Amino acid sequence: MTEKSFKADVIVVGAGLAGMVAAHEAILRGRRVLLIDQEGPQSLGGQAFWSLGGLFMVDTPEQRRLGIRDSAELALRDWMGSAQFDRPEDANPRAYATRFVEWAAGDMRGWLHGLGMRWFPVVGWAERGGSMAGGHGNSVPRFHITWGTGTGVVAPFAKLMQDYTAAGQLHMAFRHQVTGLEVTNGIVCGVSGNLLEDTTKPRGESTSRAVTGAFNYQAEAVILTTGGIGANHDLVRKHWPADRLGQPPRRMVSGVPDYVDGKMHGIAGAAGAGLINEDRMWHYCEGVENWNPIWPNHGIRILPGPSSIWLDAKGDRMEAPCMPGFDTLSTLKRILQAGEHSWFILTQKIIEKEFALSGSEQNPDLTDGGWRDVLKARLGKGATPAVEAFKENGADFIVADRLEELVAGMNKLTPDQPLDLDHVHSQIAARDGQLDNPFSKDAQITAIHGARNYRGDKLIRTAKPHAILDAENGPLIAVRLNVLTRKSLGGLHTDLQGRVLTPQGDVLQGLFAAGEVCGFGGGGYHGYNALEGTFLGGCLFSGRIAGKNA
Repeated sequence: MTEKSFKADVIVVGAGLAGMVAAHEAILRGRRVLLIDQEGPQSLGGQAFWSLGGLFMVDTPEQRRLGIRDSAELALRDWMGSAQFDRPEDANPRAYATRFVEWAAGDMRGWLHGLGMRWFPVVGWAERGGSMAGGHGNSVPRFHITWGTGTGVVAPFAKLMQDYTAAGQLHMAFRHQVTGLEVTNGIVCGVSGNLLEDTTKPRGESTSRAVTGAFNYQAEAVILTTGGIGANHDLVRKHWPADRLGQPPRRMVSGVPDYVDGKMHGIAGAAGAGLINEDRMWHYCEGVENWNPIWPNHGIRILPGPSSIWLDAKGDRMEAPCMPGFDTLSTLKRILQAGEHSWFILTQKIIEKEFALSGSEQNPDLTDGGWRDVLKARLGKGATPAVEAFKENGADFIVADRLEELVAGMNKLTPDQPLDLDHVHSQIAARDGQLDNPFSKDAQITAIHGARNYRGDKLIRTAKPHAILDAENGPLIAVRLNVLTRKSLGGLHTDLQGRVLTPQGDVLQGLFAAGEVCGFGGGGYHGYNALEGTFLGGCLFSGRIAGKNA
């Protein structure tokens, strides 16, 4: 059967996680679905495949086993304190956020468990805030890592797509690049675009855009699930909120493959769709060049524990809440006040206990292994093999026995902004001097003690407090940190049924959206800040809504 002979009720554009969830829900309603993607079948699952598989869930058995008391009320208070909604167009995003938190505290885990997903028993504590109780951050750990990481989240839905295809309920059309939405009498009724030549390139690598033909397909409804803009740095800079964060850096590394180009935003806008909150975005401060890249300018995020010294480009230690793992956007703003990069300085003991790398391919123990593999990688001697490989091969890593040698290596890497050895030494020595007592006026040392009060952090994520300048804890390690592009927090404006709205707020009939292309719901359900685990969760949630209504 070809897509021409397949009579679809619904066309889904984008075969990532949100697209597969939307297709699944539509098919459960008896709808026949055409699933289109510009990449090859080897890329089914999109960006989610590369993720760590973290999900924001509330009041779960995993939390309760660790003594974490969570609730929908606390989670919603955290969400709203982080989102800081302040625009008239935030009505739908705010409503999406409220409903998502209710779902994350309700049916979400049971639904995913029924699909076969399971979670690592130690719940992660991301985006801790570090400021006021009513401000940004998670009050408690909520980051549930799926066994199998992102591949484990994608796998059940990929299997469903194969089953639906075999049953004749779904047709998957790959290497189809949508360039236009068909609109008749103000109603979106189909898609058109280019057929691209076949590719055997592995998942994530750049593929050919050579055109071999054209297509035009009709359906009662079209659902867009085409992701964000993270690989299109020109578009990132165009929408960069310079008034809030400062000027965008000239150099950034990409946390997503190059097909995440944001082109569908413009295509939908040309067809009459409204876009909101495009200046809200989520980029990480802890990006390093991948020494073994898959896509162009491939960056990996370090997921740090709380102990590394964090210096700006001038060599000044950053103040709370600009500490590892606490407040991403505040730290990004602070970094850009001094330059375009920043530095971690740490010890071998810290890297062994605290460093993790984001992504399914960087965590084979969680992606492909079992308990024995995890215990060996996380609790054995040395850092994980992936982290040690970056320490040995990464362009941003420097290792030395003495601080003088370390700073010399740092200055060789960034000669345009050299650091002063005495200044760096004095700051680290002052920090080390706060370890002689169980008390401290240093916010980061206090945070380390607080982290170790949580069993999960003490077990695998937080090193025992120790002096960085003590040679017994060495060698010393410095890591140059780059801005890593990742997520769009705004996009197509949708209502609570997933229907795309016009710039005037009217329903653009026939068009729906889900996932990152609509800011994960409503046109930006995160507001200004993400609490982590909410990107995959948002794809699942908004994908279900669009599929149930298209």
